[in-house]
Amino acid sequence: MNNLIKIVLLAIFIFIAGCASMQNGGSWTTLIDGEVGLNNFNRNGDANWTAVEGAIQATSGSGSSHLVTKREYDNFIIRAEFWSSDDGNSGIHMRCSEPSRLSSSSCYEVNIFDQREDPRYGTGAIVNVAEIPEPRPKSGGKWSTMEITANGDHLVVIFNGMKTVDVRDSTHSKGVFGLQWGRGTIKFRKLEVREL
Repeated sequence: MNNLIKIVLLAIFIFIAGCASMQNGGSWTTLIDGEVGLNNFNRNGDANWTAVEGAIQATSGSGSSHLVTKREYDNFIIRAEFWSSDDGNSGIHMRCSEPSRLSSSSCYEVNIFDQREDPRYGTGAIVNVAEIPEPRPKSGGKWSTMEITANGDHLVVIFNGMKTVDVRDSTHSKGVFGLQWGRGTIKFRKLEVREL
């Protein structure tokens, strides 16, 4: 009888652990970590993306260019560590339905752009969707972190531990995501995604 009770309790434990695992989504997939990087993306544009000192970086190009994921995502969390020059114009575009044309109208664009002419949509904002509160955060000249959650119509951005966006918007539901180079220097030394 004791063995039967142990087997039943073990089966219940395995079932509960499996349910908790399914509720928390999948495991983290590393796209950039200092050893892997460019092979996980397609290039869109002519920015000079290269692997340098444990990071993927771009410093020049003609117009906005992107590294675009090879597959689509719908609900997910993205965690990124990046460095931007003071004049840098970059961002993480997500749920882009047109992989060859990433923009703030065809995707959600989580901005990395301290010197944006309209600072309401600067670093930590989602362009044309969610403004950032004052005092507005800056990323120039230092390593920063960003965590982006897209779960249904609920979008959350946490920049260096501060929640800058918590909004509901259903414009884009699924697509690739891309790392942007627009101006200055941008480096990504860690990028991982977990599907929800």
